[in-house]
Amino acid sequence: MPVKRIRRSVDRRDAARIKGCDRGLLASHVGGFATHLAEEGYVQQTIRVKCAIVANLSCWLERREIALANVNEKQLRQFHASRRRRVGVHSWRNDVSGARQLLSYLRDRGCIARLPQKVDRTALGKLMADFERFLSSERGLSPLTLTNYVPVVRRFLTQRFKGRALHLQRLRPQDLHRFILSEARCMSRSRAKLTVTALRSFLRFLLQRGLIKIDLAAGLPGVAHWRLSHLPKSLPPNQVEKLLDSCDRNTPSGQRDYAILLLLARLGLRGGEVRTLTLEDLDWEHGEIVIHGKSHRLERLPLPRAAGRALIHYLRYARPVCSTRTLFIRLNAPLRGLEQTAICCIVHRALKRAGLNPDFKGAHLLRHSLATHMLSKGATLGEIGQLLRHAQPTTTQIYAKVDIKALRSIALPWMGGAS
Repeated sequence: MPVKRIRRSVDRRDAARIKGCDRGLLASHVGGFATHLAEEGYVQQTIRVKCAIVANLSCWLERREIALANVNEKQLRQFHASRRRRVGVHSWRNDVSGARQLLSYLRDRGCIARLPQKVDRTALGKLMADFERFLSSERGLSPLTLTNYVPVVRRFLTQRFKGRALHLQRLRPQDLHRFILSEARCMSRSRAKLTVTALRSFLRFLLQRGLIKIDLAAGLPGVAHWRLSHLPKSLPPNQVEKLLDSCDRNTPSGQRDYAILLLLARLGLRGGEVRTLTLEDLDWEHGEIVIHGKSHRLERLPLPRAAGRALIHYLRYARPVCSTRTLFIRLNAPLRGLEQTAICCIVHRALKRAGLNPDFKGAHLLRHSLATHMLSKGATLGEIGQLLRHAQPTTTQIYAKVDIKALRSIALPWMGGAS
């Protein structure tokens, strides 16, 4: 059943009706700010409240004869301090939120100066900036990989040198081993493996730059977390359907989540691939969808009919009108793309609604479920790897462990024979 799309708009006259909006430094910006809030998905009542805060701020600036070009966080703190004593904590928090949004709005339009970008000019900061450029420019790694690697290396150097000068030539294997062991005690095996990988990349960077003379990366210990050491976690087909049916498709959030889960279950997409889809990635004429895969690869997949219908329904009735081109967005203001962990959270909530409690509850659960089901229906590992877009055939080999029919054909007879 179609859900009526929520109307998100604002009449510029609403802002003009607020007392004080026609006075002060910000009078000419109130209407544009109100329109901006409407485009972000805020309802009219919230827009009126935020515009009233702007009106109060405008009068406060006028009384103190502060020029618009000089408005910054310092003036906002003074304004909030004077307001908090009179309006109470709850209203004061609304003031803070609205004033921050106004500053961002004015900066985006060049009305006030942007905040100077904070640059870490310490020796450690410069080294980390150089390492980031190495990872992105020379190795071509994604921003997400950088956010995983750089904090690990920074933490290691901070613990090793404790604020003293960075004498990188003094690094020894025992320094690295001590750090890895201390980190591994409080994290998962996969995270510990990532720690070793980040350090190995950093040490090779130092060697390449001539900052160390010994290849310390060769002496790093491995983490006992082999790729084929476990069985892929999956759901049987009936539980996948139960998961899909748990979405309330009479609500906007249910329609959005249903479309997301279908893409995960029918195409085996990764959570990050679903999150970064844009409206331009849907090729309705050819019935295809463009996937932004790993290593910046662009790949085209046929769009299943059920997933296509769910996407059309979401776009027509559930997706709010907004300027962002991201396909799946938040349903509440501000209207933006989903956060990095949102897809896994959607899968987790669906599992809970369906009464399912598998050991693994992330977005990859449905990818593994699709591969396992295809294998049971006679698909080859090559065909599964092609659908899942594995760069290396060895990545698909883990599914051979659940191919019971093939395993039976190569199993050795029991030594004692049949009893």
